[in-house]
Amino acid sequence: MGRFNLRVYALIINEFGEILLADECRFGAFFTKFPGGGVEHGEGIKDALLRELQEELVWVPTDANFFYVNEFHQLSAFDQSNLVAFYYTIHVQRSELPFCEKYTIPFSEELEKQRWVPLSELEASALTFPIDRIVLEKLKESDGARFSIS
Repeated sequence: MGRFNLRVYALIINEFGEILLADECRFGAFFTKFPGGGVEHGEGIKDALLRELQEELVWVPTDANFFYVNEFHQLSAFDQSNLVAFYYTIHVQRSELPFCEKYTIPFSEELEKQRWVPLSELEASALTFPIDRIVLEKLKESDGARFSIS
């Protein structure tokens, strides 16, 4: 019987219409994705999201809204497990996550870095994984990409 690989990702959008991307090098491979990662045994999906953001960004959002889950079969890029990916939108003030370090991509060090990219300029081809590309297009078509300052 095949294994399932549950993943959870954040579509973090700031008041300037920028979305946060995570660039990573793992196992000698470079990839660009949305922040997030794997759901651990005994963990709920949203709890996993909060844990992943705490680990990756040293930050926990006050609110996250469910946006998308893939309803089609997708093999994991790293093994032969069945991938199920959950996505949540999070709106923030850029000052909450002031990532501004400039770096060159791709890089070959085993680490993860984050950068803000204007959502309107982000092309699906800039993302490594197939589901992320689909989600980006759905996000651009939706009101989920809008941010209003109160």
